[in-house]
Amino acid sequence: MNRLYNKVGLACGLVAASLWLPVKADPTGQMDYAIEQISVYGRKQNLLGLSSSASQGLVSAEEIALRPLSRTGEIMEFVPGMIVTQHSGSGKANQYFLRGFNLDHGTDFATYVDGMPVNMRSHGHGQGYTDVNFLIPELVGQISYAKGPYDAGAGDFASSGSARISLADQLAAPQLGLTLGSYGYQRYLATAQQQWQGERLLYAAEFQTYAGPWTDVDEDVHKLNWLTRYLTTVGAGQLSVSLMAYDNQWQSADQIPLRAVQSGLIDRYGSLDTGLGGDSSRYSLSANYQDDDWSASAYLIQSRLRLLSDFTYLLNDPLAGDQFEQLDQRQVWGGQLSRHWHLWLDEVRAELSLGNELRFDDIGKVALNTTNAGVYTGTVRDDAVNELSNGLFSNLEAELNEWLTLRLGLRYDYFSGEVQSDTALNSGRSDDGILSFKGGLSYLLSDNVELYGSLGQGFHSNDIRGATIHVDPLSGEAVSPVDLLVRSEGAEAGLRYYDADWINFSAAFWTLDFDSELLYVGDAGSTEPSRASRRHGLELASYLWLNPRLSLDAEVAWTSARFRQDEAGEGRYVDGSVPWVASAGVTYQPADSGFYASARLRYLGKRILDSAKQHEADATSLVNLSLGYRLTGWDLKLDVLNLLNSYDHDIDYWYSSRLPGEAEEGVEDLHYHPVEPRSVRATVSYRY
Repeated sequence: MNRLYNKVGLACGLVAASLWLPVKADPTGQMDYAIEQISVYGRKQNLLGLSSSASQGLVSAEEIALRPLSRTGEIMEFVPGMIVTQHSGSGKANQYFLRGFNLDHGTDFATYVDGMPVNMRSHGHGQGYTDVNFLIPELVGQISYAKGPYDAGAGDFASSGSARISLADQLAAPQLGLTLGSYGYQRYLATAQQQWQGERLLYAAEFQTYAGPWTDVDEDVHKLNWLTRYLTTVGAGQLSVSLMAYDNQWQSADQIPLRAVQSGLIDRYGSLDTGLGGDSSRYSLSANYQDDDWSASAYLIQSRLRLLSDFTYLLNDPLAGDQFEQLDQRQVWGGQLSRHWHLWLDEVRAELSLGNELRFDDIGKVALNTTNAGVYTGTVRDDAVNELSNGLFSNLEAELNEWLTLRLGLRYDYFSGEVQSDTALNSGRSDDGILSFKGGLSYLLSDNVELYGSLGQGFHSNDIRGATIHVDPLSGEAVSPVDLLVRSEGAEAGLRYYDADWINFSAAFWTLDFDSELLYVGDAGSTEPSRASRRHGLELASYLWLNPRLSLDAEVAWTSARFRQDEAGEGRYVDGSVPWVASAGVTYQPADSGFYASARLRYLGKRILDSAKQHEADATSLVNLSLGYRLTGWDLKLDVLNLLNSYDHDIDYWYSSRLPGEAEEGVEDLHYHPVEPRSVRATVSYRY
């Protein structure tokens, strides 16, 4: 704890010191372009003739600032159709749902921050682990998203889509902020910037504490974020260098069985194991350069996670209990280099890009241990992993005429890695390569309407430990290794209607096939087999501007998710899939001063909990409200989260667990994590 408070003191001291450093003007005007990024049009951006599909879009910093957020991970909900939940404590990666996928903590949706991949391969808690808690929302400049496997620039995990989060290049104004709220919520924010000829330096620090509403557990969250970002002009382009630091520790209130609440053993906010939680850290250094012809990025990431969980209680060990510990310690380095050409092919104008993406994960320790009250009692498996990937990609965009545009993409990825396991039979090397084709057409039907058609192949990597495994670490039984890379194939047809005066509307019908959904399960240290699957669905998104200050938005997505193969004793439904999701909001934007407000409804439909659809989770509806008043130099805001005090569930699972006095085989039951009750958070910000 002292280590964390020392870091808080250092961060606050550095920001405070920066406020007194001299700020120089930029007489050259070379940095003025960044000011415009603060009010990037986002949903108001006219993407006709620019986007490759109807399900591609932009989100601006202004939109992010106005939406009430209960947790950082909800930034991902700006991707239409994305739902973000949590099944345990505040410090770990969220659960994500999109296009019929229970993405767990990020598998099959690729996320990048300032050129750095967020998804973690062969991770101790889940493949594709995507934790965005290291982001400071006020320092997000823009989110660019695309759904489906149609972008050759996005490789691993990008089958259902991808999001590229850009850090801010310019602050609207430096600020000091304080937020106090229900259940011991506190947040302190400080940002500052310096500017001189052709150069800019940004600082930001965030510190957050939270106790939570739980009956038996004080979450005791202590989260610290730090960002230093330097921008300068180099030649005809811009260079940015960012240093980010994140440190978090917390206690967890995990999912609970319904029968424990119904019997009165615990209440709906109670816990059966009060010794759960974790600590996590992430430190990164990244650099990005871009001009009209070249784009380059490089990064170095060091991350660590220790997590204590307990989902089955007394099912596996009736004496010591089923608590377990997951560890992940790694360094990740890599980068991307691409070249862009403007071409004329006969009388056809074309854009060609070629690129290379390199990544290496040096995982010093990825382990699964048994514990009792947080004390180590045994090892299920303990590994060290090296995993290298190299992706070559190209995109060609040709304007066949003034209405019709052809897009073609090609990507080849090669993966290679080695596992050194505490069980010799599970050690070994694995490698695999995969070639992916992408293609699409867009037709500008009128000044307001564009039609799109896309086809594409994608993939995700499996945990490399699943590709070298031969012995189940729990049972000792022989098991077969799985493929390292798994193919996906998708198609999409859609349209976009855009009128700058009042609306941006899009509709997309899509389908996506997976050869297999084999998955390495970090909670068990083994592979979990699954079958080939097919998903298809319809998505509608509409953004309306009633006047310069008042806007409405609505997003609806329907999905059908089925396995393509029969299996004895199993159904065809993809368990964990969500057929319906929706969100809607109304926003009254501030002028230079005065009142502003935002209200949002989020709907997560009934979830299918088993392949036979014998068990479904009830739908979840939440309403959040934000009210604010802006004065010269001051900003006052009140957020009311879960305004209607819904008793719905954040997430649900159906599996067996065992409570005291129950039969040895346990009881199949609904296990859930409740949404947090109504809470209020008040923020005071001073902008200077």
